[in-house]
Amino acid sequence: MESNISVQFKNVEYEIENSKILKEINAEVYKGKLTSIIGPSGAGKSTLLSLINLLKSPSKGDILINDETINSYNPMELRRKVQLVSQEATMIKGTVKDNLELPLTLQNKKMTDEEAKYFLERVDLSVTFLNKNSKELSGGEKQKLSLARALVNKPEVILLDEVTSALDRNSKQAIELLLKKINKEHNVTMIWVTHDINQALRLSDYVWVMIDGEVVEADSVENIKHTKNSEVRNFIGDKVL
Repeated sequence: MESNISVQFKNVEYEIENSKILKEINAEVYKGKLTSIIGPSGAGKSTLLSLINLLKSPSKGDILINDETINSYNPMELRRKVQLVSQEATMIKGTVKDNLELPLTLQNKKMTDEEAKYFLERVDLSVTFLNKNSKELSGGEKQKLSLARALVNKPEVILLDEVTSALDRNSKQAIELLLKKINKEHNVTMIWVTHDINQALRLSDYVWVMIDGEVVEADSVENIKHTKNSEVRNFIGDKVL
């Protein structure tokens, strides 16, 4: 029987200069679901995210994707399977199509205009943007293009690191709707680090609460809202809807 677990952490720790950033992480991410990671600044959320596609390596423990340890994957293959979208939405010099084609360029492949238009439509960007200079895009448009670029390799997992924190309210709402759409249409697993507690509670299937390098609770949104864990309740405060 096929497992419904996409990513699994087993006794994972991350240490740098004798300081433990992550401590004994044991938690599971379910396939096709949107899991948000919340917690105060410095809790280790982005560090945890960076371990999943080997941007950093755990000091101890195992991370499994589809029941295989990440160390068994070629790092480049792993990063095609597990795509990272960051707050910066970094663009290369050139057109929208140049940026969209980048994942294929790295594999010495090309993208047709029709393929490019398909990916633009997936993220609600006009196909007229195809030859537009990426410098001319707004913050929200760059983030949409960044998401489109992440879809090119048909990933199983998309890692989202504070992808809406630098956007204005309208752009933020547009990206939230888009992420839910991508999650459902492509059945892709999403792991989203966010400082916005309300956002996590509104949009996620599951929420992990991290405090001081530990996942103190990982559960469904409903159970997180009604948690009896005092640390979690103190952190969420009056944000529970």
